[in-house]
Amino acid sequence: MPGRIKLLIADDEIKFLESIAKRLEMRDFEVTKATNGQEALTIAGSQKFDLALLDLKMPGVNGRQVLEVLKREHRFLEVIILTGHGSLDSAVECTKLGAFDYLPKPYELEKLLEVLRRAYEARLQKKFEADQERLEKIADMATGSSALSILRELRKLDDDEK
Repeated sequence: MPGRIKLLIADDEIKFLESIAKRLEMRDFEVTKATNGQEALTIAGSQKFDLALLDLKMPGVNGRQVLEVLKREHRFLEVIILTGHGSLDSAVECTKLGAFDYLPKPYELEKLLEVLRRAYEARLQKKFEADQERLEKIADMATGSSALSILRELRKLDDDEK
């Protein structure tokens, strides 16, 4: 269904993953599941997401490593860490790497939904500000430039967005 928030969830606990995905799908999220960090990165490389919910402790590529790559490669994606193995040190580290929030398992659904709402609002705000900057650049170019130089600059702006 169009218009739903696209959410990537990565967790190696399959029962938990299925349960949380079902609960969020019932609340109109479009959920894509990954059972490990590498799978999450592969999926994120081929699809666009609004938000990601990552388990911290996963075999192989862990949640912190996935967070780092996602924040580097997807400039508007907001990432929430959800973990049963949290510590103050890992919370601080993940926040410094760009995690929007860091929540303990077991989670309260209403609290998770509130964090997801705030994360989505933050994503929209960042995107709006970036779009405003692009519009200002286009307006600046349009005054006093030739049609060909405007087209070249627009192409550069478009390439920057990809």
